[in-house]
Amino acid sequence: MIRVALLAGLASLGLAAPALGQSMDHATMPGMAMPGMPMPAKKPAKARPKAKKPPARKTGARKASAQSAPPADPAADPHAGHDMSSMHMPGMAAGQAPAVDPHAGHDMSAMPGMPAAQSASPGAQGGDDSTGMPGMDMAPGQAMQHDMASMPGMVTAPAGTDRAPGNAPAPVPAATYLADRYWGAKAMADARENALRHVHGGMTYHQLLFNLAEIQLRKGGDGYRWDGEAWIGGDIDRLWLKSEGEGRFGKPLERGEVQALYSHALDPYWNLQAGVRYDVRPDPSRAYATVGVEGLAPYQLKLGGALFLSDKGEVLARAEGYYDQRVTNMFVLQPRVEANFSAQRVGETGTGAGLTDLEAGVRLRYEQRREFAPYIGLSWERQFGDTARFSRARGEETGGFSVVAGVRSWF
Repeated sequence: MIRVALLAGLASLGLAAPALGQSMDHATMPGMAMPGMPMPAKKPAKARPKAKKPPARKTGARKASAQSAPPADPAADPHAGHDMSSMHMPGMAAGQAPAVDPHAGHDMSAMPGMPAAQSASPGAQGGDDSTGMPGMDMAPGQAMQHDMASMPGMVTAPAGTDRAPGNAPAPVPAATYLADRYWGAKAMADARENALRHVHGGMTYHQLLFNLAEIQLRKGGDGYRWDGEAWIGGDIDRLWLKSEGEGRFGKPLERGEVQALYSHALDPYWNLQAGVRYDVRPDPSRAYATVGVEGLAPYQLKLGGALFLSDKGEVLARAEGYYDQRVTNMFVLQPRVEANFSAQRVGETGTGAGLTDLEAGVRLRYEQRREFAPYIGLSWERQFGDTARFSRARGEETGGFSVVAGVRSWF
């Protein structure tokens, strides 16, 4: 009886061996030390008597014994139930893998002492060489990369340019401004209009231009001549200063004048100018009220005309114009003409009635820099009528040709 009982106990122990292989403690395996995981203290194993090999049993009986084995405690071993049969580890018996393994594809290569696992066959893992899960890229020794959009049953909402175009109306802009509550709608509307005009061309500009600054080589004595202007203002209103005159070297100034004008734009090309003019020479000097127009005619003709009323009741007029013809990228040819008129004969200033004098010339300038352009040219002057007789009576020339050389500059 004792022998029969001993044989029955050994047979039960042999049938329970596969179940014990599934619930083994991973921490007790060689090379399975888990970083950061508390390890239970090992108890010394007792020597187990060497048992005889039990007789062969049917597979169904062995499966029943494995199912009847008590489950391992999950609190003691968090990896209980993992199928380690495919890993070649010392002391681990090969067991039959379950039909469905929920932990297939776990990468154990990142654990200290664990060799890199071999990739499963494409047929066993559904075509994925790493994990067998669609969208799960898991290379040996690397962290798992999840592609949530490619996982079965996972649907993500479209974003950005992936969304379908719509036809919703744009938001309605605010009809009022917060500043209107404190400063008034009228005051703020004027302020916004002034700011808009300032940004889009209503700023303050200025320029100083010497259109003529030259030396004249002529019969009877060399001389000089200047014609310049300066202005400051915006696109509509400006303050202009003009000056011109001429003389001979070693002799008193023959003619010189200064004008201060207010200019108002009539359109994008023409300006109305009004102000005062003062003649420094000839003697006696005169002061004039001035009104005129100046602008750009078709074909880029720069034209100007003015009327002058002196403090003695004398009326004078002037018309002038010039044209810049670009010959090359550097050379510009400027024809120029100026004519002066008088409504009456004025003996004190030596001015006759009608056309008093005319000047016509042509100048070729070199514009490597437009701000400073030297030029040379030819000028012709002539006095007419009583004005010429007054000049001859004073022993002066009434006209002729002269070679000029100068510089046109602006700042």
